[in-house]
Amino acid sequence: MKLIKYIVLSLGLLLAINTFAQNNVDPGRKQAIDSLALEKVKDLSKYISIIGNKNTQFSEAKRVMDRAEELFTTDSEMGVSTLSSDKVNYYKVREYFERLMALNYDKVNIKWYDIHYVSDLEQQPDGTYVGVITIYQRFEGTTKDSSLTYKDTTKKDITIYVKKKETQIAGRIIEFWDVLLGDIRVTETSA
Repeated sequence: MKLIKYIVLSLGLLLAINTFAQNNVDPGRKQAIDSLALEKVKDLSKYISIIGNKNTQFSEAKRVMDRAEELFTTDSEMGVSTLSSDKVNYYKVREYFERLMALNYDKVNIKWYDIHYVSDLEQQPDGTYVGVITIYQRFEGTTKDSSLTYKDTTKKDITIYVKKKETQIAGRIIEFWDVLLGDIRVTETSA
């Protein structure tokens, strides 16, 4: 009886170790995941530029907002800061996009640059990997008569989540790694 218990416990431990090992990311796969994460951040940058552009049709902006929201985990927030205050306000992703569309500028230019990882992916107890990507955002807003002009540069940290997912293709279960964006935190705002 003890032998059977030992075998069952050993099999359970081997199964747990094998499951954990499958969740580890080999270096080649990690490079592909890093590339995917950076690509999603660049897509978000492009979407923000389209949403903030006053020449974008309302229907197109709404479509782009839907696409941009798909990049994020549920309940993610985006930070907004200004030079006139030390306070950073955080908004749910959709609300951030709607506020961006409603800005009282006739022309808005938003550019992201110097996008890079600041932390390696770290595995969490649930098997998800978490990392941080840093970006710099240059915001410029002006009115037609140039009576109102605002410019700032903001350093932001974007939390990324990497999870193993499954999908069924032609009756086969296929595992793949997916990257989702999380909260975007403001770390610094300057002129």
